[in-house]
Amino acid sequence: MSKSVRKKPAAPKKPVAAKKPVAPKKPAAAKKPVVAKKQTGAKKLAAAKKVETAKQPDVAPLLTVSDIHTYYGDSHVLQGVSLDVKPGECVALLGRNGAGKTTTLRSIVSLTPVRRGTVMFSGADITHSPTHRIIREGIGYVPEDRGIFSSLSVHEHLDVALWAAKKPVERRDEVVKIFPRISERMEHFGQQLSGGEQQMLSIARALLSEPRLLILDEPSEGLAPIIVDEVRDTLARVKGTGTSILLVEQNVAMALALADRVVVLSQGMVQFTGTPDELEAQPEIKDTYLGIA
Repeated sequence: MSKSVRKKPAAPKKPVAAKKPVAPKKPAAAKKPVVAKKQTGAKKLAAAKKVETAKQPDVAPLLTVSDIHTYYGDSHVLQGVSLDVKPGECVALLGRNGAGKTTTLRSIVSLTPVRRGTVMFSGADITHSPTHRIIREGIGYVPEDRGIFSSLSVHEHLDVALWAAKKPVERRDEVVKIFPRISERMEHFGQQLSGGEQQMLSIARALLSEPRLLILDEPSEGLAPIIVDEVRDTLARVKGTGTSILLVEQNVAMALALADRVVVLSQGMVQFTGTPDELEAQPEIKDTYLGIA
């Protein structure tokens, strides 16, 4: 008989050691939120303006002033002034008294005739167009003297301008919303208004025609600092509607808070064109042509 072969019993499997539980990671400490410092007044406007400027595409100018020469009699006041304003942009025209700032504005709207050079608005040559036609083309003009009639009420000032602009009553209501102080004085006569209220009425009247470009000559002149801030904030709201602004202003701080670009005049000639930051970086320009450090 053949012998049976006994199989060796299989070795018992070693028990698998249980894995040690992994301790849960401690949650990362939450970062404290960075609270932005509150900005008020001119600083807040300047911060918002920088954001708007960065987003603004390279578009064709709405207004282009090219090498204009203007005279008062034999006096050669503007000697080749050139500047431009793009849609939605605010350009500040700065300089000492007698630099030619007001004459530049008057030349643009044909109140002082241009002898040489061109003024183009929205692609059309308006150099020698009559003032009333220029206004109808879409330029609003606020003169230095404001042009308020003492015997007319605020309501009547606006109604006359509304009729001249051939706009519906709804346009007046839209404009008045921008000027809360004016809305409270509708029945007051021009002589009863403060300087700041007269200035706001003058701006409101110019806006009734729905201008694409608003030109202002020294809107803060003679006003108390608190009213200057109010006028500045009002112009910021106007700019926020998409209206372009060309601003002549002796209050440099106010002008720079609103402006996207700056043009500095001296003796009827352009001495500087650039952004407010670029002007700040050139103290010699500020000192020589603006009289500030």
